[in-house]
Amino acid sequence: MQKAGSRNRRVTILRREGGRDAANEPLRAWEIVGKGWASIRYVSGVAAIKAGAEQEIAKASIRVPYRRDVAMGMRITRGLDTYVVDAVLPDEGRRQHVDLVCRLLSAREV
Repeated sequence: MQKAGSRNRRVTILRREGGRDAANEPLRAWEIVGKGWASIRYVSGVAAIKAGAEQEIAKASIRVPYRRDVAMGMRITRGLDTYVVDAVLPDEGRRQHVDLVCRLLSAREV
């Protein structure tokens, strides 16, 4: 079991709002699904070429208490940092936590 003290970062979980605007485009707004304590570990950093420019891509593992309403594509925010959820790895055996494989978004992507 993970000690409660290791979840020492307050995070907000967001999902894209459903619906469309007047031009029938998907809304770009995000709604809050929940808030809670998490642990955040950076597992890798990679330099990649994107649109002709080198960019750093930071991958993180974010562990939150067990919940079933987190899915790929959702976002996690902490302070000024925004992460996109690339994979959801629930602890189905003990149902104590969910590990989220995330990518830190750059200011342009937010």
